[in-house]
Amino acid sequence: LVANNGLGVGRSLLSVEGFANRSYKKVLLIGSGGLSIGQAGEFDYSGSQCIKALKEENIEVVLINPNIATVQTSPSKITGADRVYFLPILASTVKDVILREKPDGVIVSMGGQTALNVGIELWNEGFLQDHKIEILGTQIPVIEATEDREIFSEKLKEIGETIALSYSATNVEEAKEAANKIGYPVLVRAAFALGGLGSGFADNEEELVLLAQKAFTTSSQILIDQDLRGWKELEYEVVRDNQNNCITVCNMENFDPLGIHTGDSIVVAPSQTLSNREYFMLRTTAIKVVRHLGIVGECNIQYA
Repeated sequence: LVANNGLGVGRSLLSVEGFANRSYKKVLLIGSGGLSIGQAGEFDYSGSQCIKALKEENIEVVLINPNIATVQTSPSKITGADRVYFLPILASTVKDVILREKPDGVIVSMGGQTALNVGIELWNEGFLQDHKIEILGTQIPVIEATEDREIFSEKLKEIGETIALSYSATNVEEAKEAANKIGYPVLVRAAFALGGLGSGFADNEEELVLLAQKAFTTSSQILIDQDLRGWKELEYEVVRDNQNNCITVCNMENFDPLGIHTGDSIVVAPSQTLSNREYFMLRTTAIKVVRHLGIVGECNIQYA
């Protein structure tokens, strides 16, 4: 039997190659910091469960999270870290903690967008590589591929999948050009941000400029997307391990159409209006995309 890992490489299921796991004694977990839309209580839950799983493997857990009102920062033999640093989630403070604690690995995928951004910054600086610190779970190049719309689009083209018409821009003039290619109205949103930060719909160039200027205050890159308001919005929760085993945990359907923020609406699981063929078509695509990108752990893929 041969399992295809999504990158064109086959491996025998009976082979022990690739199953030699490195042992970790100490791991740094980067939390989400203050609660905000897009990275609220769900990352406290995921982080506390991560701590629980690590401690079951007798791994020493160091946590950095300035939010005292969370489960993961509370003293607990089960979900509490061995040491907690109540410090801001910034590259400089994470560096200080790493130099002090000297962990074997760092987990950035349990702390929302804040932790991801810090992980990307430390990786691109070469700090983690210089100190031989491993990223556990989804690797930084994969995280960047999922958050950079141009890279993501190219990755999907490699497996015959497409995304809604979208362009990235690093200044207002590029945003204007992108909007003219797509045609108004367009959706303007900040890249590398969760919860709709700096986003909105523009019906004309004047509105586009105002929204773009606002979005650029939160990110160096913005995305100009095709307006899909009114379309059905669906999501699949997918889990994959580093041996390419992949499952869909559940699928969900937004009660309201696309254009209404999920935080202002409700989600129904499982979906109620998909046919069996549509359900399995989207499930197949979700697994194919996650395997091709190389996600390790849980992720969410959204459809319109």
